[in-house]
Amino acid sequence: MADEPLDLDSHRGMAAQKATDLRRALAEVETHALELRERQAEIERHLLSFPAASWPEAAVKARYVMTLYAAGLPPDDTRHRDLVAAILEDFDRLTEHG
Repeated sequence: MADEPLDLDSHRGMAAQKATDLRRALAEVETHALELRERQAEIERHLLSFPAASWPEAAVKARYVMTLYAAGLPPDDTRHRDLVAAILEDFDRLTEHG
């Protein structure tokens, strides 16, 4: 029995190695997606648990919802994307001066 582990990847063909690399990458993406969904659920629970105490706090909640909305828009829906961008700019401008 050898003391060093055998590197099986070096004994595979190129196609098998690419398939293995792809499976590993997909597993990593799935893990990150699950972590993202869990963090998103945590943020949403927090946003729902307390009413906003000020307009800037309400803007934070509205910004979150607008960002979710914009993420679901088709890429060619430039009119609604521009509208969301304008609203978010308004939030920034009014929050800075408030």
